[in-house]
Amino acid sequence: MAGDGRFVGRSVPRLEDAPLVVGQGRFAADISFAHQAYMRVVRSAHAHGRIAAINCADARASAGVIAIWTAIDVADIPPIDFRLTRIEGLEPYRQPILARDRVRYVGEPVAVVFATDAYIAEDAADLVAVEIDDLPEVMTADAAPVEFSASHSTEPAVVRKGYGDVAAAFAAAQSTVTLELKIGRHSGVPLETRGAIARYDPGRDVLELFGAAKVPHWNRDALARMLDRPASSVHLHEGHTGGGFGVRGELYPEDVLACLGALRLHRPVKWIEDRREHLIATNHSREQHYRVRAAVDGDGQLLAVDGEFLHDQGAYVRTHAVTVPDLAATMLLGPYRVGAYGMAGRVRLTNKTPCGTYRAPGRFESTFVRERLMDAIAAQLGLDPTEVRRRNLIPAAAMPYAHHLDTLGTEMTYDSGDYAGLLDKALAAAEWRALRDDLKRRRTAGETVGAGFAMFVEKSGLGPFDCVHAAVDTAGTVEIVTGATSVGQGMETVLAQICADELGVDYRQVRVVHGQTDRIAYGMGTFASRVTVMAGEATRRAAAKLRAKALATAAHLLQSPPEALELVGGKIVRKDTAQSPSVSLGEIASALKPESKFLGNGTPGLVAQGWFESAHMNYPYGIHFAVVRIDPDIGAVAVERYFVAYDIGKAVNPMLVEGQIAGGVAQGIGGALFEEFRYDTRGEPICVNFAHYTMPTAREIPSIDVLISEDAPSPLNSLGVKGAGEGGANAVGAAIAAAIDDALEWPGAVTELPVTPQRLREMLRAAKAR
Repeated sequence: MAGDGRFVGRSVPRLEDAPLVVGQGRFAADISFAHQAYMRVVRSAHAHGRIAAINCADARASAGVIAIWTAIDVADIPPIDFRLTRIEGLEPYRQPILARDRVRYVGEPVAVVFATDAYIAEDAADLVAVEIDDLPEVMTADAAPVEFSASHSTEPAVVRKGYGDVAAAFAAAQSTVTLELKIGRHSGVPLETRGAIARYDPGRDVLELFGAAKVPHWNRDALARMLDRPASSVHLHEGHTGGGFGVRGELYPEDVLACLGALRLHRPVKWIEDRREHLIATNHSREQHYRVRAAVDGDGQLLAVDGEFLHDQGAYVRTHAVTVPDLAATMLLGPYRVGAYGMAGRVRLTNKTPCGTYRAPGRFESTFVRERLMDAIAAQLGLDPTEVRRRNLIPAAAMPYAHHLDTLGTEMTYDSGDYAGLLDKALAAAEWRALRDDLKRRRTAGETVGAGFAMFVEKSGLGPFDCVHAAVDTAGTVEIVTGATSVGQGMETVLAQICADELGVDYRQVRVVHGQTDRIAYGMGTFASRVTVMAGEATRRAAAKLRAKALATAAHLLQSPPEALELVGGKIVRKDTAQSPSVSLGEIASALKPESKFLGNGTPGLVAQGWFESAHMNYPYGIHFAVVRIDPDIGAVAVERYFVAYDIGKAVNPMLVEGQIAGGVAQGIGGALFEEFRYDTRGEPICVNFAHYTMPTAREIPSIDVLISEDAPSPLNSLGVKGAGEGGANAVGAAIAAAIDDALEWPGAVTELPVTPQRLREMLRAAKAR
């Protein structure tokens, strides 16, 4: 324990790691039950077409095959509903759990095979003959909308955000900048693919689902509705998770099919996705095409920003509904004050894998667009990029700052921030002026090198609530049960640190239980960088109640008023006596058994609940710096140095924050330079393995320097914390684009991500021609 007895703010070791480092992790593939069936999905090999026939005769005749289902066998099961950002009119675009009359992307589930062995299931699936009459494919969101179904087009929604008089602002502008920008299609590719293991216990009438579940309570309720069961009879269990990143843990057709199989076949059902399935069936993300413009006055101050973007949603609208384009349109302005704003996001369906969220959804995209605009304004007006940003930053004195925009059911009001202060701090830490001089020297010597930076605002702490159950047993061990979940971010350690400080115990004395819907009735799960803010504050409140109850009970045991006592090292002692008698938390828990004379009119046990409700998100913010070196011969970009300055109000565990930022930067580098899902003209996916879906390795990721700032604690929770999970990814594309521009000595050269070798060679040829 620290000298001051506190754990919040310290980089203590993770509690989660012990079973993982000795090979005792329990991932989805590790879970098996006796007499289980294995499920294999038959997927469409066509991007678009009508199902003419599905012949299962040969497959059904195979030894070991238990059942084969097509759409007619699951006709009573409705499509999976929306979890976030539901808007009117989207229902017809939901995906059925098995394709009905038409297939809309390569990889869409058409049939499902259950067998006694995984290999038998796979072989039998290959014997299912699917006849499809091809229909014209739509492979780009730029194409004009066509018919999706009767009276519904392939443009299911248009997201519009804005305020002020945009036309008047442009009429008064001294200068305007117009850009066309693209972000490529990529997604989270976790080490562990999806998995679902379902088991039905008829004796208890309980259906259980094991596997990654970032939102287990929502998934529980959705499964209960779809399968016509009481929610209390559906239990979800989260094990260890080999990465989530927004794509794993949502409710997919395979999860529903596994549960339905367990109910109908009266035996457990196991499904583990292979990598090819993952790359063609798990949510994609990011792909957007922008046309934007900015109006500025003679000093480079932003008068207005407006534009339109096309969001390539893929074949269906899944659980996230229009979350990604909604976030992109709402948060595009970042840390800048803009007089008027208008943005329209057109959601377009194509014959590709459906899209959802991926780390910093909508912000990776819109930060690239916004910061490209800022760099273009600087170039057009002959201003330094740092100066044009400084002139437009929202001042600290303006906080809280209302944007008059909304997203995720909340009004977007920045709660706190000193953007100019962080810019100054970051420029000094990056030694920006010396760095620029060194790069100039290297360019003179013949190297193609450059540096760039990008500013951003993130969002975190999405409500509306979180609940924690806290209890101390007779051995003095503290148990925290939360509806939040772990996707590898270290939430067990963070919640234990918060609880330990409030209770005056060692954080290693705190056990955190998560992702188990049978242990806690309510929970919002883990997404939108919400756990430290929401579950953290709920934990603090529950622990505070435990502390108060422990002090009140100890007052009886020690014959002292509660205000004369303090809780130190798991024991309650008198404040004013060096050698006073003490009583441990375990002894207090024993004294609070139902038969205890100390119970009085109170409830038995040293137990408490903590609830935290919040109607607003809070907003961390930061700056990314990148230094790149270009090999003109092969069109390769090497990131030599990367630096992130990030203000999160209060870091509960700085080491974990740095880890989150480093991981996000690595994924951002993938999206900026390497990763892109590509299709041929007929809708056949090209990137079905890691030979074609190129991801960065340790060799391509530089050492990442992190400056954690705590200058702007959030006023929305007592800890002052903001989320840290997505800031590492947010501005990578924008910062690397600016660095490549600088290396090429061509402002505005990068207009599309990722900057692949092919695209960079085209830029190099164009730069030479200039």
